[in-house]
Amino acid sequence: MAEQAARPCCLGWDFSTQQVKVVAVDAELNVFYEDSVNFDKDLLEFGTQGGVHVHEDGLTVTSPVLMWVQALDIILERMKASGFDFSQVLALSGAGQQHGSVYWKAGASHVLTSLSPDLLLHKQLQACFSIRDSPVWMDSSTTVQCRRLEAAVGGAQALSCLTGSRAYERFTGNQIAKIYQQNPEAYAHTERISLVSSFAASLFLGSYAPIDYSDGSGMNLLQIQDKVWSQVCLRACAPHLEEKLGSPVPSCSVVGAISSYFVQRYGFPPGCKVVAFTGDNPASLAGMKLEEGDIAVSLGTSDTLFLWLQEPMAALEGHIFCNPVDAQHYMALLCFKNGSLMREKIRDESASCSWSDFSEALQSTEMGNGGNLGFYFDVMEITPEITGRHRFSAENRQVSAFPGAVEIRALIEGQFMAKRIHAEGLGYRVMPKTKILATGGASHNRDILQVLADVFGAPVYVTDTANSACVGSAYRAFHGLAAGTDVPFSEMVKLAPNPRLAATPSPGASQVYEALLPRYAKLEQRILSQTPGPPE
Repeated sequence: MAEQAARPCCLGWDFSTQQVKVVAVDAELNVFYEDSVNFDKDLLEFGTQGGVHVHEDGLTVTSPVLMWVQALDIILERMKASGFDFSQVLALSGAGQQHGSVYWKAGASHVLTSLSPDLLLHKQLQACFSIRDSPVWMDSSTTVQCRRLEAAVGGAQALSCLTGSRAYERFTGNQIAKIYQQNPEAYAHTERISLVSSFAASLFLGSYAPIDYSDGSGMNLLQIQDKVWSQVCLRACAPHLEEKLGSPVPSCSVVGAISSYFVQRYGFPPGCKVVAFTGDNPASLAGMKLEEGDIAVSLGTSDTLFLWLQEPMAALEGHIFCNPVDAQHYMALLCFKNGSLMREKIRDESASCSWSDFSEALQSTEMGNGGNLGFYFDVMEITPEITGRHRFSAENRQVSAFPGAVEIRALIEGQFMAKRIHAEGLGYRVMPKTKILATGGASHNRDILQVLADVFGAPVYVTDTANSACVGSAYRAFHGLAAGTDVPFSEMVKLAPNPRLAATPSPGASQVYEALLPRYAKLEQRILSQTPGPPE
């Protein structure tokens, strides 16, 4: 291991919901070291489930800040024990679960700058946080604060135009507003508020790291067009907030050299650079090497889309973030709750619990499914807010059932048409060079990917992205080192493994789906107008 590690490299970190993970990537962009600490298994004393504590109200969800610090200590000690050669680390960057926030107590900056290399980090930072349990992305306890923020800026659409998203309970501005209202003393004793990403970067920097544009645009506080804090949003959330947040910076910024603590305790070189940390979703975009016009589709329990956008359009659904690898562009994120579980239910009901029968049904039915369209939402969907199963014949008549094979194609075509329609609602357009990167469980089914290629009219590639946020962070560290020379990110990652082509659009697919998509969108609106919204 020691011999392998003795080569110049960058480290990529990921402070995710359930674990802290690290990878080392060499100059040829090969991953040659990785390790992780699982909060539930490796840090039993914190008593988390899935890395979090769900409070009695069922809405408040937090994680202990010191758990994250201790996990970092554990990984670094393991790396040291394995003989990892820290002296070869040129730079590091990282990702944090988006929307989590950390509250540094007055005086914490002095502790950060004067750490003793003889002691572990978590021993020295115990008294540094005014809020010991950080609100995280699963928290949904700030509905009141969300409505107030939207009202302050003139409504949900106005907030979306300004910050890239309407008000969401998990977004940091609303979490800060709740803390200020419910615990004003702790807020008053807070000298700095970090995101999980900038908090982690601060540990390595030995001083407060700035929030980067990309993760900062998941706060309902950053004006995504001119990349400054929105004064009206800050005022609506809490007083003196701008000084507690610090100034945001471009995501490829080198924010400083590594703290002397890491030089003395672990042998990092004093010149090792810390590149701004970002959110896990933006880091995944980097890890998947998305380029302009590309789309990443994660087909898991929930289906998630990452889009590279040049000119975003604000909408009441989905999120627009600043692009983590190109400061002039944007990325969008859309989440669909009815993903793999819905596919499995229809497989069980219409294909005798068999994926091979499911695939055969897709092969035996024609593109466009004879005009039969279906909407399948066994749980309340996010995009759009619809529940139930809705089937329509070619004449737009609502029907109660489809034959098995028609049902299967209606499900898969419907899922992908919905994704394209809502992506285009955020400003996405398929370009001649567009490629789709598919990940997640359903990406192993070639027939499902064929429908994806046909509906979007673009080739589908598959990629192993188990560690995409981590690997993307290491790529971003290399990019940060070169960013002063204006090297495009795509140039930096040319040596990285390429995804494999899995499906190309069938002849005639574009004509079929260009005709169906407007019809599908109209029917969706029709259902939406008849569906009661989620309870307040």
